[in-house]
Amino acid sequence: MLSVGRVHLPSDIPIVGCELTPYVLLRRPDKSIITEDVTEVNPIDGYFLRYRWYRVQSDKKVAVCSVHPSEQATLQCLGCIKAKLPVSKSYHCSPKCFSDAWQHHRVLHERAASAVNENGNEEEEIFGPFNSTGSTTSGMVSMNASQSNPAFSNGTSALYPAAITKSGGETWFEVGRSKTYTPTADDIGHVLRFECIVVDTETKLAVGAPSALSTSRVIPAPSPIPRRLISVNGMDVTGHLDMDGHISSGGTFTVLSYNILSDAYATNELYGYCPTWALSWTYRRQNLLREICAYRADIVCLQEVQSDHFEEFFAPELDKHGYQALFKRKTAEVFSGNINTLDGCATFFRRDRFSHVKKYEVEFNKAAQSLTDALIPSGQKKNALNRLVKDNVALILVLEAKFSNQGIDNPGKRQLVCVANTHVNMHHDLKDVRLWQVHTLLKGLEKIAASADIPMLVCGDFSSVPGSAPHALLAMGKVDPLHPDLTVDPLGVLRPTSKLTHHLPLVSAYSSFARAGVGLALEQRRKMDSATNEPLFTNCTRDFIGTHDYIFYSADSLTVESLLELVDEDSLRKDTALPSPEWSSDHIALLAEFRCKPRTRR
Repeated sequence: MLSVGRVHLPSDIPIVGCELTPYVLLRRPDKSIITEDVTEVNPIDGYFLRYRWYRVQSDKKVAVCSVHPSEQATLQCLGCIKAKLPVSKSYHCSPKCFSDAWQHHRVLHERAASAVNENGNEEEEIFGPFNSTGSTTSGMVSMNASQSNPAFSNGTSALYPAAITKSGGETWFEVGRSKTYTPTADDIGHVLRFECIVVDTETKLAVGAPSALSTSRVIPAPSPIPRRLISVNGMDVTGHLDMDGHISSGGTFTVLSYNILSDAYATNELYGYCPTWALSWTYRRQNLLREICAYRADIVCLQEVQSDHFEEFFAPELDKHGYQALFKRKTAEVFSGNINTLDGCATFFRRDRFSHVKKYEVEFNKAAQSLTDALIPSGQKKNALNRLVKDNVALILVLEAKFSNQGIDNPGKRQLVCVANTHVNMHHDLKDVRLWQVHTLLKGLEKIAASADIPMLVCGDFSSVPGSAPHALLAMGKVDPLHPDLTVDPLGVLRPTSKLTHHLPLVSAYSSFARAGVGLALEQRRKMDSATNEPLFTNCTRDFIGTHDYIFYSADSLTVESLLELVDEDSLRKDTALPSPEWSSDHIALLAEFRCKPRTRR
C-alpha cells in the first residue's frame, strides 16, 4: 500500500506571511518513489493523504529578538516602551546585540521624539506612508496578520475542533488542513507541528501512524526602519498625502525602480552571508511584495523578474492592489536553462492613475544582428555576434495620465508619459557592449520623443557606475572621446565616437539631493557622491558596493518634487551586506515624485 517515506521542510525557520510547503516523499507498493500531492480527489492505489497543522502553545511565553529573529530575547529596551514604539522593536537577545545595534536602533527613538515635538502624531511621522513593519501594535498597520491578507488560505474548514491538551503543559491548536500553511501573527513565538497520514479512500480510515515534523518557533517578518519620502524643496512631504497615504496633487506622480534579484541568481555561493531562510524565494517574494506595495508608487519598474514569478505571483498580487502589468522577458539565444526561470523587465502602473497607450519592446539581440549585417565583414560576424548577443531587453510604455494636468500649458491636452525600463548587460569585461546597448536604447527613445514631444522617464539597472561612459551618455548627452571606457572596442561598434550622443534633456532624479540646501534633503547629501551627484550606492554585496540603478527624467517637461531617502551603509553592514533578512534584494529601491510642468518645444 501507499506509505510515507520522509517528511521535511526546505527552511528550518517559519516566518509570518511566508508559505510553508513540506516535502513529502511517498513509496508505492511497487517500491517506486513519488512526491506528488495525493489528495482525496486524486487518490493513488486507493489511498490519499490527510494533512493537519497545529500551533503548539506552552505555558511559557517567548519574545523574539528584533535583530536576530531566530534568537530568543533576553532584554528589552525601555526607551522603546517610553516612546510608544512597536513592542517587537524593543527586544534583544543579548547586551552585545543591543550595543551593536544601537546606532541603527537609536534612529527609532530620534524619529519618535522628533514626531512628538513637531505635531504629536508620532505613529504617522515615525513610520510614515511607507510603513511595512508588520507590527501588530495598536495604531500600526499589520501587513503580516492573516486577517489583513485574504491570500492566506490554510485549509477548507473555517472552524477547527477544540484544542488538544498534551502532557508537559502543551496545548495543540489545529490551524490548517492543507499541505501548505502560511504562519500568521498569532503563531509568533510558537512551534508549528505538521502531520500527514495515509487514508483509505473507501473507508476514510487512517492507515498506520502519522508522519510528523515540528518547526522552530515562528518569527515575525524582519522589518527595516521605513524609508521616508523627502521633499527636495524643503516643504513638508506629509502635506502631500491623502487619507489613503497616496501621493495626491494635480500633475504629480511617483515612479519606483527596483532590481529585485532573480531567484536564479540568489545562490548560497554568491550570498552565503544571508541566512538560508531569508534567501529562500518563499520568504523574499513576500518581503519584496510588502515593500513594493508599501511605497504605493504610481508606476513600478522592476528588473530581474523571472517569467514564472511574474505570471504566478507579481502580476496577480499587484493586480489586487490596482496595478496593470506588462512584461518583457529576456531573449533566449544565450540562455540555456528552463525558459520559465528566464528573467526580464516588468512594468506596473495604477489603473486609477494611468491608462496604457502603446508598448515598445527592445531586443538588443535584434539590434546586434542588424549592426553586424551592416558593418561587420562576413568572416567576423560570428565572433561579433558572440560578443554582442547577450539577451538583454528593454520595455517602453507610453501611458496617459488620468489625474489633473495642473501646471500644463494646455489643460485640455492629453498628458502622455513615456517610461523605459531596462537591465543592461552586467558582464564586467563588456564595457563596449554596455555602452552600445545604452546608446541603442536612447536612439529609440529619441524617435519616440520626436514623434510625440513626450516627457521621458528612463529607469533601470544600467550595470554602470557614475562617471562611466554609459552614465556620461545618459546624463551629459555625449561621451568624451578620451574616456577610458572607449579603449575597449574590439568590434569598432563605438566608432566614430562622435556618434555617441543623444538630444534628450535627461537628468538623474537623485542628483536633486545634491542640489538641495534645506531640510531633510540636506541630510541626504552625505549619502551622495559629491563628484558625480549620484548616490554612493544602490547595490551593496560583500564584494561590491556602488551605484548601478538610476531614474532619469526629461528636465524640460518634469521636475522632481520628492525622493525616497537613501540607505545608510552602516545600517546594512550589521547584516554584512544585501540581501538580508530586512531587505530582500542586493539592490535598494529608488523612488521619485515628479510634477509635470509647462512644455517648452525643442
